[in-house]
Amino acid sequence: MNILNRVKSPTPKFFKVLRNIGLVLAAVGGTILAAPVALPVVVTTIGGYVAVAGGVISAVSQLTTTKDYGITTQ
Repeated sequence: MNILNRVKSPTPKFFKVLRNIGLVLAAVGGTILAAPVALPVVVTTIGGYVAVAGGVISAVSQLTTTKDYGITTQ
């Protein structure tokens, strides 16, 4: 199983929607972190967490595929 083949494989519809939600979360978090005004520490901390969570959701959703690579769990 090659990571490039996995990225190029078709992504199920649910995970495409989830990927887009993750991209929006990452953008919102990045906007909060890059705000030109001084924000409270709590808000910037939450913005960092939202950005990281959005990036992880997007990455995992992009790597989800409909192909079976013969991996079995026991």
